[in-house]
Amino acid sequence: MRIRKKTPKPSARRPPLYFVGYRGTVPAPEELKAWYDHEYGGPLTVRADEQATESWSAVHGPWTSHIVIPLPATHIAGLKEQLAWEHEHVGAVAPSLMPPRDMPDTILFAARLARGLTFLTQGTAYDITTNQYLNPSDWQDRPLTHFIVGDHIPIMQNEDEQNHRSWCYTLGLSKFGVDELEMFLAPGLPDQPIRDLLSATADELTRVGQSPKVGSQILVGTLDQTVVIANHRTAAPAGRMLSFREIRLVP
Repeated sequence: MRIRKKTPKPSARRPPLYFVGYRGTVPAPEELKAWYDHEYGGPLTVRADEQATESWSAVHGPWTSHIVIPLPATHIAGLKEQLAWEHEHVGAVAPSLMPPRDMPDTILFAARLARGLTFLTQGTAYDITTNQYLNPSDWQDRPLTHFIVGDHIPIMQNEDEQNHRSWCYTLGLSKFGVDELEMFLAPGLPDQPIRDLLSATADELTRVGQSPKVGSQILVGTLDQTVVIANHRTAAPAGRMLSFREIRLVP
């Protein structure tokens, strides 16, 4: 009886954060390690699965991520058309599950691996949560000691024409297992204070690691302001249904 080898794929408990589209050959694990150690000091350990060499485990200190490159054709059927990519192959980077306090570092580690694969393949990374495309020159690199929330959680704005107001919201908090945030702005008012408040509150929630209940208040220390969770709903601004918590400034 012939034993069929299982096709590798990121665990359902660890959905991928990035797809990496590329042409040509896959870089060897040793190439990714050499690049990472040069950029960040390392040491990075990359191990390929003996039974499925497309599946890699990457470890740096306490942080781990899972890479599958290339993904099997059955897993990317329609994906290249959806992303309007001309790349022949697609890989995926997924962080391991970690306690909430460790999620920022884990997300940052996965982003660095995606950056490395983008450079080594001269391909394009796609941030699944924020719907952003990243070519090799688009990455905002930081030292290992710096986590900048704006690198991972952009503030977006759309017009809510039905209610005659602007809709400002985060797009990326769900990477950290937390609901997205939103605020509404009357026409003609400046949006920068709203953007600053959303970004600072998002930074607080990445440290807490859980979505606050409706009615609870959050002290935004960096701005010396307090917000209240006013509402909870779902919406799909980037084509994927996400949960949102509306915040309002406490007078």
